Amino acid sequence: MRKTNIRNIAIISHVDHGKTTLVDGMLRQTGTFNDHQVIEDRVMDSMDLEKERGITIMAKNTAIRFGEVKINIVDTPGHADFGGEVERSLNMVDGVMLLVDASEGPLPQTRFVLKKALARRIPVVLVINKIDRPDARIEEVVNEVYDLFIDLDATEEQIEFPILYTNAKRGVAHRKLGDDSTDFKPLFETILTAIPGPEGDDLAVPQYLVTNLDYDPYVGQLAIGRLMNGVLEMRQAYSLCGEKAITPGVRFSALYTFVGLKKVPVERVEAGDIVAFSGVENLQIGDSISALENPQPLPRIRVDEPTVSMLFFVNSGPFAGREGKYLTTRHIRDRLEREILRNVSLRVKPTERADAYEVCGRGELQMAILIETMRREGYEFMVSKPHVITRLEGEKVFEPVERLFIDAPEEFIGILTEKLAARKGRLVNLVNKGSGRVNLEFIIPARGLIGFRTHFLTDTKGSGVMNTLFEGYEPWAGPIPQRMTGALVADRPGRTTAYACHAMADRGELLISPGTEVYSGMVVGERNRPIDMNVNIVKEKKLTNMRSSTSDQTVILRPARPMSLDQCIEFIAEDELVEVTPGSIRLRKRDLDPQVRMAHYREEKWS
Repeated sequence: MRKTNIRNIAIISHVDHGKTTLVDGMLRQTGTFNDHQVIEDRVMDSMDLEKERGITIMAKNTAIRFGEVKINIVDTPGHADFGGEVERSLNMVDGVMLLVDASEGPLPQTRFVLKKALARRIPVVLVINKIDRPDARIEEVVNEVYDLFIDLDATEEQIEFPILYTNAKRGVAHRKLGDDSTDFKPLFETILTAIPGPEGDDLAVPQYLVTNLDYDPYVGQLAIGRLMNGVLEMRQAYSLCGEKAITPGVRFSALYTFVGLKKVPVERVEAGDIVAFSGVENLQIGDSISALENPQPLPRIRVDEPTVSMLFFVNSGPFAGREGKYLTTRHIRDRLEREILRNVSLRVKPTERADAYEVCGRGELQMAILIETMRREGYEFMVSKPHVITRLEGEKVFEPVERLFIDAPEEFIGILTEKLAARKGRLVNLVNKGSGRVNLEFIIPARGLIGFRTHFLTDTKGSGVMNTLFEGYEPWAGPIPQRMTGALVADRPGRTTAYACHAMADRGELLISPGTEVYSGMVVGERNRPIDMNVNIVKEKKLTNMRSSTSDQTVILRPARPMSLDQCIEFIAEDELVEVTPGSIRLRKRDLDPQVRMAHYREEKWS
């Protein structure tokens, strides 16, 4: 039986197409905020990293009321690296709102999220946003969306989707371009008519699927999910159905439903609603809550397997412990175990070393977000270069491959094709729209993309845009050349001087500024030749009592190249690590002793 007083929808889109701004407008126009409330922009971006990067990382819930109907909205990430969040979110909803930029059209990450939604056979409402852009091409974008649906094998019912045209910043939605609408009312009405209410029977055995975990400092761990059947009540006992065992007799310390951005305590919840509860220990995503007697668990959530792994080490450098609060193996292990409780697409494995853990995830971006989050929480550790996770089928090794989409000026076609061919990329599509820019499509091994973004931005002079999408597994493509340059490595501790930095001008490009404290084995620059070079970067100018008219002329230094965390992870070679602390990001050699490094180099050279 379908509920008519509830709608559960997810909003899906590519990064930066206005999804969070649209939710802001919907919350404002349904009276969620009081008139005197001061509301910041993009209120759904709750993490600092989301605000800084302008992307959604964690799936979040909110709820609005339109007339007598409660509309639960799930804000999903638009990037394939956070696919675990997307897959969980789609378990809770009965329809999706596909948001597409009126100029850019459907982009690769739109394809990824939409493919997941169509596979679940749920209806779609298309929203063309940013219709006020001067370069908007609305009719072409609508045709591109139809092409995308056909390409993804959508059913006839799914292709017959309603279309709305919005300007999320102004809070206006139109059924037809140029009509007299002044608010989001057409959007709310379309949601009620196009998206069915949830199926659920209040009299059936309770079935609740845990799809997200949160933490509240007052009540402890919170479980968020959808009640598929039955009712849940306070002061009643239920069964927790885990992956391996069923625990009877669990009770809730609090039961919540969503109203706006808040969780409101209630005594009883009905089937079909998205709710949260606290008081149950040892919960994991995918667990079910069911009746005390004869429990009926729901199927567990299944997500795509990880494709990239990195090693997390305890910081063993000379500066260890200066800035971080959490340094030991136990601290890092406990933090990673907490992360996998709420992020089903991550895996953590022990290694042969007691001070290292292997973390497997969807991509470099997901790993960089985890590292940056831990760093801001006060953790201090080191990470290795990312490696792809291969599969063995019979006697053949298979590796993950990506579909790479590039939008760049046409004069860079030659250099991009040459660089990607060296990384085993195959050009499968080229579209020249006659506007001076071209769209290129490559199939390339995932390891061929590690470290490519920096070269791409340099080769296209910052004017290119690249996106990737996981394509599947193909036989191992053979060796791929990675960084072609060596490193400038400090050979002694101290503070760098302008005198020594000036002397490095013809050796390569420095990554640190004068006055930076360094230690032996720390990477201070990128050499302009393939082999590493140990340098004295702390050398001072000898002072004498002899004077010369030219000796003290002003020395002009080339500025150092600052490196973000993402760039450091892409930059490092196999024998290097990124040292991450709350205050600094440093590059270093895995072996700090130059004699040990030289012995390894000779072994590789003569093997």
